[in-house]
Amino acid sequence: MREIIFDTETTGLDSREDRIIEIGGIELVNRFPTGRSFHCYINPQGHPIHPEAQAVHGISAEDLADKPDFPGIAEEFMAFIEGAKLVAHNASFDINFINAEFARIGHPPIMPELVVDTLVLAKRKHPMGPNSLDALCRRYGIDNSHRTRHGALLDSELLAEVYIELIGGKQAALGLDVVVETTAEQTSTSTVAIKIDARPAALPSRLSQDERAAHAQLVETIGEKAIWRQIF
Repeated sequence: MREIIFDTETTGLDSREDRIIEIGGIELVNRFPTGRSFHCYINPQGHPIHPEAQAVHGISAEDLADKPDFPGIAEEFMAFIEGAKLVAHNASFDINFINAEFARIGHPPIMPELVVDTLVLAKRKHPMGPNSLDALCRRYGIDNSHRTRHGALLDSELLAEVYIELIGGKQAALGLDVVVETTAEQTSTSTVAIKIDARPAALPSRLSQDERAAHAQLVETIGEKAIWRQIF
């Protein structure tokens, strides 16, 4: 199973008017990082970066002046996410922006069934919250001390660790599926059969002699066909 944990940074909050200026993604196969990642900055082509957004991610128009526009990175990004589930925190925000960018270049949108929202998972698992990425890092003991600003690749790396915890912790990926071959292109698994043998010797009874005698006396009052006669 191939998943891409991803995040975006944008010029603002409105996917109809604003633009993506950074995308970061981490590849997981069978819930383990493969080492493959995607990261790029994107020139918003004259769309201003709202001061509130810049205060969050720290990216200025000057930083993006020499970067490609979205059509310039679209093919590489589409190749990276092809065939994978997409995992994001508050995923509707990021997906709306990506689908808006795809629409501008005539590419089909990402369908909802391909998207996993870790914010939804977190709210189900921790209904009392808080469930921001920083709060979940604190909850699960994930070091995010180097996160002084939002950044798409860094946030993806942190979210990958949070995601594993949300779906059952690090042990969740260590079940009975044994990875036989792991590459970015193909992963095959085999299932290990576990045989559970009978105990070589029965455990000693915890019943006292008085308890056994009291039970036998009760069985006598039930009748000859009492099932207890077969097991006692």
